[in-house]
Amino acid sequence: MDKNPESVTAGELVWERLGGSVPLVVACSDPFHKAEFLEVLVRDTGGQVVFADLDCLYSGYVESGMVPRAENLTLVRPRKDGWEGEFAGLVSLASSKKSLVIVDSLNGMHRMFGGPDSARFVNSALMMLASLCSQAGSPVIVTAMAREREGAWVLSPGGKQLVRSPKTSVFYATKEGGGLVLAELGGQGSRRFLVGAAGPS
Repeated sequence: MDKNPESVTAGELVWERLGGSVPLVVACSDPFHKAEFLEVLVRDTGGQVVFADLDCLYSGYVESGMVPRAENLTLVRPRKDGWEGEFAGLVSLASSKKSLVIVDSLNGMHRMFGGPDSARFVNSALMMLASLCSQAGSPVIVTAMAREREGAWVLSPGGKQLVRSPKTSVFYATKEGGGLVLAELGGQGSRRFLVGAAGPS
């Protein structure tokens, strides 16, 4: 594996390097690293950002003023009882104008739709969202709190495996020096990106 990550901006990462992944999953084990990564994406990606916040962490930072609300940001907090309409709204926004779609997070979706069939439902919903958004050139990034267990990456807590498909790329985000490093898990397995960071203050 290449030990020297390629230094990229958030815009280059989303629109040039990883735009073909459907969806792109970014796992973290530290919630502050996740929040920092999301703040960098929203602030520096450019263009419209549609953010579905199921964990309420990022929107909490925005509402408290710890993270400035970006003008390009549409922030929604999906609810289980209104999921179908909110899901359709996300697709409508992302298909009407090229956008970055962020779903934060897999853990929140599994909590919302808990049950024996939650994994199948969540994976199907994300794949459908990514497929519909890709028709408008709108990439989808899904975050997850995860850890490695017996050679596999699973949600933490919960233990469900990370969403996978032939077109999906999964990266693990950690803090190194003054930025965040995204290292690919499986797949090509050699891609590493250093993304400039300036997290919540």
